[in-house]
Amino acid sequence: MIRTAVVFSPRYYQHDTGVGHPESARRLRAIISELKRGQLSKSRKWMFVEPKKASVEDVESIHDKGYVEHVRKVCKSGGGLLDSGDTMVSPNSFEVALYAAGGALRAMNLVMKREFENAFALVRPPGHHAEKFHACGFCIFNNIGIAAQYLLRKYNLKRVLIFDIDAHHGNGTQEAFYETARVLYISLHEDPLGFPGTGFIDEVGEGDGLGYNVNIPLPFRTDDRIYLKAVAEIGVPIIRQYRPQFILVSAGFDGHYTDPVGSLSLSVLCYEKVFETMVNLASQTCNGKLVAILEGGYSPKFVGKMTALAIAKMSQSPYIADDRVPVFRKKVRMQGENVLREVKKVQRGFWNID
Repeated sequence: MIRTAVVFSPRYYQHDTGVGHPESARRLRAIISELKRGQLSKSRKWMFVEPKKASVEDVESIHDKGYVEHVRKVCKSGGGLLDSGDTMVSPNSFEVALYAAGGALRAMNLVMKREFENAFALVRPPGHHAEKFHACGFCIFNNIGIAAQYLLRKYNLKRVLIFDIDAHHGNGTQEAFYETARVLYISLHEDPLGFPGTGFIDEVGEGDGLGYNVNIPLPFRTDDRIYLKAVAEIGVPIIRQYRPQFILVSAGFDGHYTDPVGSLSLSVLCYEKVFETMVNLASQTCNGKLVAILEGGYSPKFVGKMTALAIAKMSQSPYIADDRVPVFRKKVRMQGENVLREVKKVQRGFWNID
């Protein structure tokens, strides 16, 4: 059986962010090159699948109608900045963003209909920073939020997990599901004080969503040991208790120590272990129903290897990527241990955590 669908289209290269922008087509080209020419190209346990375009109505399940129209008009007029920071669009970006959201939805349908056991949506632009009313952090439409809402609406699921491993907090995703128990949002990210200004320990959800928002803000230069400890001691027990019917991963690879945008110090091996954990949890809790959706990751040398490792774990294909593990910093580890203790203290109000 072909286990893993890799949803991709060359259309994603047409979103032009300008010279020198980190979120460029180059990063996706590096990933596709590794998949087509590297070790994983020999495996028959995964295959490329074309995305379909999301409807405007699908996008409006997360975003305000006026915002969607604003994006369309800016792109039609030739492009430019969508926000006050760094979210650039070009004339083709509106259409490409619909295909990015549509790629995530295609992955949902392929897995829900059991045409594939799992899927990785290799889409751009990324999405988890995009909020209801505005763009943010290179993100136009919140692909993973649209996908989760689709699962709730079309398939009437009651428990969807979003596990966000991007180096930066997914402010848009948190906003979308902050008041519902039907989506459990867990995010491991670097200190969010500078950007995006959300993702602190005490942000635990409101109303029906109280207790279903878990933030683990780690100190800059956190290494594999603390990161994987956070996954094992906080993420895993909460996920087991929640018993998700579907697992979504916001797959950002910008926590790698060479990444020019992120400020963590993770190795390729860390991401391998995280995906191994997610695949095992999906097998144990929801019959393997797992979809990863590409977010950040801007290291030209390593983003292809990290993505290939993730797909290798999902498809049970052999793949080896060499990487050094950064030398740990005692002070950072001590700060990280303190963060984990504080997160556990808060989350014990909602979950059984040792």
